[in-house]
Amino acid sequence: MRRIPIVQGEHRVVAEPGVIISTLLGSCVAVCLQDPVARVGGMNHFLLGEPGTESRVEQGEEQRYGVHAMELLINGMMQRGAMRTRLRAHLYGGANIIAGLGAIGSSNAAFARQFMETEGIAIGRCELGGTRARKVEFMPYEGRVRSSLVADAPPIAPVKPIKLPDGDVELF
Repeated sequence: MRRIPIVQGEHRVVAEPGVIISTLLGSCVAVCLQDPVARVGGMNHFLLGEPGTESRVEQGEEQRYGVHAMELLINGMMQRGAMRTRLRAHLYGGANIIAGLGAIGSSNAAFARQFMETEGIAIGRCELGGTRARKVEFMPYEGRVRSSLVADAPPIAPVKPIKLPDGDVELF
């Protein structure tokens, strides 16, 4: 098996057996698309659904947004023989991992669902939300996906500062 890892802002399209596209997600979303007739599939990994109305998107940063990442993925698949009407989606990620960041994950998940509905793309598996990161492995040719929750990191033990006998320096 050949493994192709992707990170936020990337996508890959594959039309050959024995290939796995993988990614690690928190609040980001990955969409796995497949055309079972053409046996072509792909995955993207986007940071946010859409830029804010007042946000200025720098050139080269567009693919970090779902609205652009989805079109890149769909167009790449169609160039390899897929048909929009046969696409089936699997959606992953959209977790709200860090409380102080608001509901970024929930917003990303809502964007992904709405995009599929608007485009008429059927959703197969959907593992969106929660509070934990996910690892996703997609075999595009076969249309198989494996998702697993990432174990929480063990807590870091508190360290007591050490006072030096005749100075103001603290080491910890």
